[in-house]
Order: sequence, then structure tokens, then C-alpha cells
Amino acid sequence: MKLDPTKMADWQIAEAAEKSMKPIQEIGQKLGLKEGELIPMGASVAKIDYTKTWARLKNAPIGKYVDVTAITPTPLGEGKTTTTMGLVEGLGIIGKKPVGAIRQPSGGPTFNIKGSAAGGGLAQCIPLAPFSLGLTGDIDAITNAHNLCMVALTARMQHEHNYDDEKLESLGLKRLDINPERVQMKWAMDFCAQALRNITIGQGGKMDGYEMESGFQISVSSEIMAILAVANSLKDMRDRIGKIVVAYSRSGKEVTTADLEVDGAMTALMVNALNPNLVQTIEGNPVLVHAGPFANIAIGQNSVIADMLGIRMGEYLVTESGFAADIGFEKFWNLKCRYSGLKPDAVVIVATVRALKMHGGGPTVKPGKPLDKAYTEEELTLLEAGCSNLIAHINIVRKSGATPVVCINGFHTDTKAEHDLVRRIAAENGARCAVSEHWKLGGEGAVELAEEVVAACEEENHFEFLYELDLPLKDRIYKIATELYGASGVEWSEVAERKIKAFQNDPEIAAMGTCMVKTHLSLSHDPDFKGAPTGWKLPIRDVLIYKGAGFVVPVAGDIKLLPGTGSNPGFRQIDVDVETGKVTGLF
Repeated sequence: MKLDPTKMADWQIAEAAEKSMKPIQEIGQKLGLKEGELIPMGASVAKIDYTKTWARLKNAPIGKYVDVTAITPTPLGEGKTTTTMGLVEGLGIIGKKPVGAIRQPSGGPTFNIKGSAAGGGLAQCIPLAPFSLGLTGDIDAITNAHNLCMVALTARMQHEHNYDDEKLESLGLKRLDINPERVQMKWAMDFCAQALRNITIGQGGKMDGYEMESGFQISVSSEIMAILAVANSLKDMRDRIGKIVVAYSRSGKEVTTADLEVDGAMTALMVNALNPNLVQTIEGNPVLVHAGPFANIAIGQNSVIADMLGIRMGEYLVTESGFAADIGFEKFWNLKCRYSGLKPDAVVIVATVRALKMHGGGPTVKPGKPLDKAYTEEELTLLEAGCSNLIAHINIVRKSGATPVVCINGFHTDTKAEHDLVRRIAAENGARCAVSEHWKLGGEGAVELAEEVVAACEEENHFEFLYELDLPLKDRIYKIATELYGASGVEWSEVAERKIKAFQNDPEIAAMGTCMVKTHLSLSHDPDFKGAPTGWKLPIRDVLIYKGAGFVVPVAGDIKLLPGTGSNPGFRQIDVDVETGKVTGLF
């Protein structure tokens, strides 16, 4: 059956493709998995037993490592996951043995306005419904482990409030004297629910808990998700979970999950989540799905474990970093690669002609309104101006020493002159470039891109980190802001200044990685600044600590840990065929 994405929704394409998809055991065989290493979770989804598989493969040769990133996102979209799936399919078409590795989608965006992040058109992974609706329960495990920690914390606060020291001692407890105004965590749920950002808990009598201000955060922002993304073994995950700082005492002492004696139980809930999930592209290529931290408030990568396995099971491992190169690739470069010991052989920067025109000052795009003709007709002036954003991201990748490959994710309204302009600018700035039509044609449409990536992987590589861990924290942040974002400097709030000095004086914290938090909608901190803005300073209003994950987290601007649901959310379109049980309306 020939599938035409111009006439079918993504879920309809997925449903049709799923009728002929390969059994998951056959996908496992493609990866060379042995008996007992594949854990089927139905006919089309499986987990890979990480401990068994790693024991066999840890000394195996590694393939080429390709990261997919993008220009700064716009409402017109860039198609990063679609390109990741298309590149995997394109590599398969030209006779390579590719493996994809992507994040698990959060229920928040899936039911809201972003969709499920499976890709699109003929470049997506299947089965779509299981992939989009919880997969094998990893995010549920994170949610439960996170909330168990909050149960332990709030119960301890209640008991310490109600009992004297003698009673606590009889129960085998030492008073932690937790400061209710310095609790670092909130409750977790995997939806966008702005009404739960700020709440009061413990109302009622003394048996109803300790009354205090609290709230919710989205599950994928949990430090436990970050730990899943960076851990390299069950022991490593167990150790990291025990280091999570949940709150501070009234005297300023850290209160950890280990202090609450809940770290072991939290790890017990996470044991199965340590194993990566396995699905496939529409064309039957293997895709590992594991971890799903947000990129603007977390590390924004699939797991180190998935990459460490995938690069040993295929000739090319194609992974994806959240959002654009200033956020996602920067964290891939300076955090994930540091944890995994891997280095990229090529980095794909996804761009569309339409999105570049918006960065060039194109008209505002309003949901539900027809696109201005500037986006549907040839407009070289806007396009060239918008390429300032593309050049900035090329320069970020080149600064790492990796080879950039610009992927023009083609639309039917693009013209040859527009493509030629982007190709010229990419070449002038030291990047390879290819036009790809994977959304419309699948792997056949990504052959040029695949060939450029293969060629880039053969070039000499000078990859190195932007900073070493002995560089002072403030200097690192200044370096990221000025050399990558294009800021003229950094402005510190009084709170952030005080915290960064304290963290620098703690040798353990000072040696941690730096995980920046800022808007994904601009190279700057201000989402209204498009293109490649200059003459601005990065405001750091707070600095957080994720001790289990190993991150110092500078916060630029006001970032919500729990997104809100829009006025036209995706759940309005999702339904079930009551005769077949098939889910409809996913995107």
C-alpha cells in the first residue's frame, strides 16, 4: 500500500504502516540481540535487558555517532524528530546499518499542543499509540518514585511536628528539622496543568499532614528523569537517587532521599525503567526510546545507556537533542558526551525555509489563520536575513569541533532559489548541506542527507568540551552566554550571586556539570528576540542544584516546571474506535 502523507494524517499513516510492521523479535535480531536480552512487551514493543546486553557488548567496536539538532524553534516547526527518523531510514536505503535513539514523549505535550514526537509523514516510528501513550511505563515509574519521595518528606515533617525527640527516637528517627520554606521538590504528574503549579497541602487536623505551600511539576522535569538519562548502571542510578537534595533544614543542612530512607524504595520502582525500549521506523529500522527530560529545563537527551548500547549494535547511531543547538546540542556536547565518553562524528542542524523567513522578520504566525504569502511564495530577502540564526547554530556546532551538516527539511512551497541560497550560506560558514524530503518520501527522500552525513563522519574530528570542570562556575556560565548565545555579558540577581558563591566553595558541587535553563524560543533569554540578537545580557535569577544528576542549574528568566494546557489542546482530537480499539487522532 502506497502511503501519501499529503492526504493522510500522521496517525492514519502509522495505522496503515503498522499492518505490515516487523515483529519486534525481528528488530531485535537486526541488532544482534541474543536469547534473553530482548524482553517483549507485546508484539511490537520490547525492552532490552541492559545489564545482560552491556556485559556482552561493552568491549565491542563502536559505530559512527550522529546528533540531530536544529535552528531556534518557531511556530512553523523544523521537524527535528521527523528528520532523525528520516535519516535513519535514509541510511538504511544506502546500505548502512543504522540505529535511532530518541526520547520518550511526555503525556503533557502529547495531550496538549506539541503532539507525541514520533516524527511525521513517512518518517516516524511505530507503533504510534503505544509510543505516545506511556510506552512501557517508564514515566509512570518516575512519577511514582518522585511522589514516594514527597510522601516520605511530608510524612516526616508531620511526625516531627507532632512528636517530641523521645518519641522520634523510639521510632528509630532522628529529627531532621526540615524548613518548610526550603523544600526543593514539588509533586509530579505527566500532564500540563497550570492550576496545580501552586497549592497548599496539609489542610485539616494534625492527622492530615503538615500545612505548607507546595505544588506540582511535570514528571519529565523530575531529577529522577535526569538521573535516568545520565546513569550508566543500576548501581550508578541507585547512588544518584540517594544524593537527591529534597529540602534543607532550618540550619541550612541538606536533607536528601538517603536522610529520609526512601532512596532504596525509589530505586526499586525504577529497576525496569533502566532498560531501554525498542520500536521501529515505518521502514523497519530499529529505534531505541529511553528517558525524556525536557531540554529548556533539563538535559534534553535520550539516555546515555541507550547510546552506549546503540552505538555498539549498529554502524551509525542517530540520536537527537531537544530544541536548538544553543540548548539541546550544548547539553549533548558538554554534559551527555562527558557522561558517556562518546563524541559525535557529525551533527545535523535541521532548518526549514519557512522558519528561517520568520527569523528574518517575517509576519507573525497566528494559529488557525492562513499563512502570509511570505511563507508560501519565494522571498529571498527575508530568508537571507533569517539565515543569521542558522549561522549562529552552525558556529555553535563548529566550536565543539564536530562537523555540521545542515538539513533543509523541504516543503512543497520551497523554491530552488531558496534552497540554493541556504546551501550557499551553509557552505560559506563551514557546513555541509542537503535538501531532504523524508516527510513525503521516507528513506528515499533522505538519500542526499544520508550521503552527506556519511561523508561528514569520515572527516577529521576535533571534538572537545567548551569548558573543563575545574573552570569556576561563574566563568562557565559567562562562556556559554557570550560564546554560544551571543550575549554581551551576564547579569546576576542577588539570590543567584549568593548561591553561586556558596556552590563554588563546595568542591563537590563546583565539579558538577552546568545545565542551563532558558527559553528555547530565542538564542537569548527573551522569546521575542529572533534571528541572532546582539547587545543583550543574560539575566541569571536563580541557581538550582541537582546533586543526584550532577548538575548545577543556572536559571535565566521565568521557566515553569509545569507547563499549561492551551485553549485548543490535542486531546480534543484523540479518540478510540470502539469496534477495533484503535486510537485515532494522535499527531
